[in-house]
Amino acid sequence: MQKFQLEPAGQSKPQKKNFLKGLNKQQKKAVTHTSGPLLIIAGAGSGKTRVLTYRIAYLLQQHKAAPQEILALTFTNKAAREMKDRIRKLIDDRASKLWMGTFHSIFSKILRFEAEKIGFNSDFSIYDTTDSEGAIKLILGELNFDPREIKPRTIQRIISDAKNQLISPADFKANFSRSTLEDIAARVFEVYDVRLRAANAMDFDDLLIKPIELFEKHPDILEKYQDRFKHIMIDEYQDTNHAQYKVTKMLASKYQNICVVGDDAQSIYSFRGADISNILNFKGDYDGAVEVPLEQNYRSTKHILQCADSIIKNNKKQLKKTLWTDNDEGNAIVVLENFDERDEANRVVQHIQNLKLRDGYNNNDFAILYRTNYQSRVFEEAFRRKNITYQLVGGLSFYQRKEIKDVLAYLTLLVNPEDEQALLRIINEPSRGIGKKTLNDLLRKSRDQKRSVWKIIQDVEDSNLYKPAIARIEQFVHMINSLREELESGASLLETTKKMLEMSGYVKALIEENSTQSLTRRDNILELQNALSYYEKHNKKVSLSSFLQEISLITDTDKYDEEKPAVTLMTVHGSKGLEFPVVFIVGLEEKLFPMGGRNGEEADFEEERRLFYVAITRAEKQLYFSYAKMRYKFGEENRQMRSRFLEEVDAGVVRTETGATIRQQKDRFNDIEEEQSDDTQIEYDWKQPVNTKKPSASTYEYEYDDDPFSVGTVVNHPVFGPGKILQREGSGKDTKVVVFFKQRGQKTLMLRAARLQVL
Repeated sequence: MQKFQLEPAGQSKPQKKNFLKGLNKQQKKAVTHTSGPLLIIAGAGSGKTRVLTYRIAYLLQQHKAAPQEILALTFTNKAAREMKDRIRKLIDDRASKLWMGTFHSIFSKILRFEAEKIGFNSDFSIYDTTDSEGAIKLILGELNFDPREIKPRTIQRIISDAKNQLISPADFKANFSRSTLEDIAARVFEVYDVRLRAANAMDFDDLLIKPIELFEKHPDILEKYQDRFKHIMIDEYQDTNHAQYKVTKMLASKYQNICVVGDDAQSIYSFRGADISNILNFKGDYDGAVEVPLEQNYRSTKHILQCADSIIKNNKKQLKKTLWTDNDEGNAIVVLENFDERDEANRVVQHIQNLKLRDGYNNNDFAILYRTNYQSRVFEEAFRRKNITYQLVGGLSFYQRKEIKDVLAYLTLLVNPEDEQALLRIINEPSRGIGKKTLNDLLRKSRDQKRSVWKIIQDVEDSNLYKPAIARIEQFVHMINSLREELESGASLLETTKKMLEMSGYVKALIEENSTQSLTRRDNILELQNALSYYEKHNKKVSLSSFLQEISLITDTDKYDEEKPAVTLMTVHGSKGLEFPVVFIVGLEEKLFPMGGRNGEEADFEEERRLFYVAITRAEKQLYFSYAKMRYKFGEENRQMRSRFLEEVDAGVVRTETGATIRQQKDRFNDIEEEQSDDTQIEYDWKQPVNTKKPSASTYEYEYDDDPFSVGTVVNHPVFGPGKILQREGSGKDTKVVVFFKQRGQKTLMLRAARLQVL
């Protein structure tokens, strides 16, 4: 397999270009301060990306830094690509040699070089959240806990929080097991840590904490990277967690040339470990740190900025800054008062249509931002009714679809056959007669002999397994080994993948099934082959390991296509770093936005207010707030209180529209009178059909053994409305549920096609 190698540090002859003319005074100060610690407080829309880009270009051109000496850490791949493109346009192609990318991508790259020093090899697998939950589910079963009662997702979150606080399994067990759930998590944590190492795998959290382990155990390695990265820049510093804080502090400790850019008012990720104190205490962490505030906003109108300022000033924990703009005053912010969530969706869609006709906006000029993902459903229905194209950001990722995960599991085994999760996923996919009993026997042998499942099945003929299963396992092992040999002999990734699909019979099984869902899955696999082909054509150093790493680190924001002619639907968290001419912030109601406290914890209204501030400052030209007086929750219609944040908005920049002032007639969804079969075209009581094409089943796909649709779950159906699951029978693709719908009575539905959403 192809190995990674560090590129030698070197200097390219800079092309002189005075690109500082277009910067304002504070931006220029931030760009030209190149020695010592620097804190840039970058208000929303103040041009922070431009400042970071110009600062790197300045280091390369004027400071004569080598590109390999600059480490630039971002939170999205999109931000890194944008900055590289800008640097390339400013000076030359030295941007391609920069160490620039997300925390996870940069440190996974370092770990590829140094993995053997901490007991891994360079082809380690990267477990996403789904993979981690799968491993934890298996461990829970081995510890005699029912994964239906103790949710793997809950345990995974507890372990993830501990890891990001740099708490080891032993420390967690000794000092943090204060409840039954935490005690279970501690037991799982110990096994999970051992299991990951045995599988030559790391999860997302390990990509941040293993470098710390590496640097602490090998000071010479730390010094090597300190000398390499003489200039360190970190974007969105307010969103760093403890592990990110510590590893960058270790790297910066020798030369102290660390520049962090952020805005405490946009710190919105505490739920995943972000610590706002990292930016608040930066000047205390680095002696002699210089602070440069960027306060001129280039994005929004005066009214939008005034609105944002009136909100955020209510927070007590914040760094001082006053945003201002030379932009026009703009229109007043409109508050839409609605009867219920369907009324809200219809009103928003009507406004979008009016703005397109009146002001010439395009679909991709609009964004609808909400607090939680489930709120998208009624907007999707409304857009389908009006035949308006939309894109849903943050839904089921292409790389999370079952068929794609299956193919990637096959490919993972070609570089890391010790990956137990990948092996268990596809050893009987498609079905080759290796049943659950055989798999349980293999796992038992693996645990008893302290050998990996892969090593067990390498000499499976010596086992006392079910004889027909032994022959099938041997065929599987032969297939994987032959594909590995082909790859190592220089075969292309695309050709190897095609051969794997043929030898495994995966695509053949989908074609023989001949259903709408199976053919959609086949098309998705063809799209994955396109991705492989593109990767091979556009990368000088091609390896399957690097391809798998690249796709494992794709984020929701990376999937957003700003050129697509579609209205964008996304959570406020997902909108961070983006901007739109027109923004609708919906669901502004108490216990929704702001969200109430969960699991007995007090609600963090300061963070919720920062989240609202982020949403407001995504808008360039026009901004709408929206709330409903009634909303369905848990199958019941509830009265809603409008958000406290609406009371904090400067009254001089808003106007309110009630339903009566904007509509001449009631524009609400009409119920469909008859239950539609899977193959029937669905039409609403409207002048034209909303969607005569059946939605892809993969949109609603779950791992059937671990889906959320248990008996007693309150759900919503796009046609029948809210209901409660009374019965469940069957398994896998044949699972059926009996649901009592409040408005339609009892229905029996195939789970894979029902399009249910948990309320």
